[in-house]
Amino acid sequence: MTSAVAFHSAMPRSTPVPIAAARPRSKRPMTPGKENVIQLKSVPAPVGAVSNIRSRRERPCDACRRRKSRCVIHEGAVLCVLCEFHKQECTFVQSPQPRKRKPVGDGKKEPAKKRSVDASPSSQDQNPAEISPVSLTTTSPQQAFAHREIATLGETLGLQRRKHSRYIGRTTPFDPTLISLSEFDIHHESNFDLGTLRRVNENECFIMLPDESTREYAEEADALNALEQAIGSHGPALVDIYFRTVHPSFPIIQKYLFLERYRANQRQFSPALLAGMYILALNWWSHDPSLAVQQKPDAAKLESIASKALAFAIQRPKLSTVQGGLLLLQRPEADSWSLTTQLVAVGQELGLHLDCSNWSIPVWERGLRKRIAWALYMQDKWSSLIHGRPSHIFSANWAVKPITANDFAEDSEVMERASPQSEDDLAEAEAGQTLFSQMIALTGIMAEVMDTFYTQVAIQDFENAGKNSTQLILERAKPVQIKLKEWFAKLPNSMRTQNTEGKKLSSTGYLHLAYFATEITLHRRIVQSLDPKVSEPYLLYICRSAAKTRLISAMDFVNRLKPEHLQSFWYFASKINFTLIGTFGSLLWATAPAQEEAEFYKTRLREYRWTLSVSAKRAQFLDYAVQMLDASRAMLNNLAEKPSIAQSQVSNAGVPSERFAAAAASGTRSPGVSSQAQAEQIGGEDSPELSRYPSGTSFAGFPSTEALEQYADRMEEDSPGTSVSGVRD
Repeated sequence: MTSAVAFHSAMPRSTPVPIAAARPRSKRPMTPGKENVIQLKSVPAPVGAVSNIRSRRERPCDACRRRKSRCVIHEGAVLCVLCEFHKQECTFVQSPQPRKRKPVGDGKKEPAKKRSVDASPSSQDQNPAEISPVSLTTTSPQQAFAHREIATLGETLGLQRRKHSRYIGRTTPFDPTLISLSEFDIHHESNFDLGTLRRVNENECFIMLPDESTREYAEEADALNALEQAIGSHGPALVDIYFRTVHPSFPIIQKYLFLERYRANQRQFSPALLAGMYILALNWWSHDPSLAVQQKPDAAKLESIASKALAFAIQRPKLSTVQGGLLLLQRPEADSWSLTTQLVAVGQELGLHLDCSNWSIPVWERGLRKRIAWALYMQDKWSSLIHGRPSHIFSANWAVKPITANDFAEDSEVMERASPQSEDDLAEAEAGQTLFSQMIALTGIMAEVMDTFYTQVAIQDFENAGKNSTQLILERAKPVQIKLKEWFAKLPNSMRTQNTEGKKLSSTGYLHLAYFATEITLHRRIVQSLDPKVSEPYLLYICRSAAKTRLISAMDFVNRLKPEHLQSFWYFASKINFTLIGTFGSLLWATAPAQEEAEFYKTRLREYRWTLSVSAKRAQFLDYAVQMLDASRAMLNNLAEKPSIAQSQVSNAGVPSERFAAAAASGTRSPGVSSQAQAEQIGGEDSPELSRYPSGTSFAGFPSTEALEQYADRMEEDSPGTSVSGVRD
């Protein structure tokens, strides 16, 4: 996974920039402790350091003087924060007004809480984050929020309002040794002619660029206006729906920070992010009694606004860019391989592939970056599976640490201002975090399946193995199969589909569906390698039996889904994962060696289609799986007629004959007679070992799951080293 820094053409380098010799200075260690978190106390800036806040000697603008508010201007900005907030001119024309002092009648000083911010002798030298809630009571809610936002987002790397960041890779012209010669201020920033260097630790550095330098920057305001017109007054209700249904199991947004900013002024958000939240929430429009009776906003119009806004936002990458893109890709009808690849590239520009554990950014931003990074990882890996194309994220270039409970923490100051959470909210949040973490772990196993069996190198290895390809595949499948089995065994009880509370939505369905899709992807490769002409009969028989067991388990899972599952949030890959179950059944039908087995799969697929069509009334995206099943059925119309199981040739293809099935039903082995000898006595030399297994109830020739387990154990006893990993769960 490579990373590179890109600079916009609007900021060309006219002449080479000379690098002066470094001044002797003491080295400040950058540890991952509390010193890297936003400091709320003011720190005197060193000589030459760049300050984004005006000193008391610099006069405030006319508007801030009238409001008696603090005038704060970011580095490189034309308007102060409050003038930009109120969309007005920022002028310095009027003269200072004489202060009116209240006469002191009782000899006591006026309480400090009644003074304005400007009335305090030291207020102009304070850091905005230091202003107390008491002193903010004399300002408007918008002004109070503006001060809080500076404190909350001012030190972030990926969420600044007027700047965006790009990661500087080690092979770029910005050599780490040359960067170390720069003078960094208390914010770990260093200004030069191309932008501002932002160092997050001793090894990693970003360049901060103004948003105004990018093309179509002015279009963002127009997109927000169009979004507000399209959504009307329903925005707050849709945001509430989003955090109730989508966010718990897909927590890629800092919930309480977002809600605080949204309630203060929603025009400060990325249009693509806001549109993505609205579009997803529209799926539950009819579930809200107050919305169900009103006209639903035009989703197509929202999607058009979102796609244009996202195209502009990619030019100035921020965390909100990736968030908005990921949400748009969660739409049931979304299926964009190109957008996924773009988001991976944007994530690399933001350094999401790196370990941010010791970066000099707020602790809550570290957790947010990890959650977004893993969401991007899952998007890339599952897109690779459903599209059958190479992944863009490689383990050699992925340094993100495993996610932990601490990575879901909110900013402590924001939480102090938020309403207390109920026990139900806390339990729901914990369950969602567990679901998100389990999906990440399962995605890692699925990615291993793809790397082991579906890369071009792996495909060539299996082709070179010739008639031994199935054996090679089974050997490589064993470690992955063990990981899958252990993952499922350790799944918390709260993640079991049967532990669903009545009339309460649960997204655990998409997790289990992803598990079956992973198993099917593994067994699909095994079945594809089987050739009745060259494969050993018992190997053919056992592999197909194990595949049949996986198919029936997946179909039974779909049959057991409740309305609480179907009406919940489903991960974007679910639409294809439902389809893969039908595709696997069609594959087993097409490769069945006997007519009876083919009829079995034909019947089960007919039942599966009926289940999907009924479930589609609650989950409309299942219509796609029904259409794909019909397409597979049309292809199977060209399938040649298969021989009956009673014909002698069928046993050679791996299905036991009637004589063998009748003898195997006894389920015992004669004392003193080897398994090989008994197999020859019952089934002949063409059916070794098959005598140990009673046939299943589905149709003659298939063993039960218990029989398959017994086969695996006994086969390893009689033939040590033989791989039968494809048989077990």
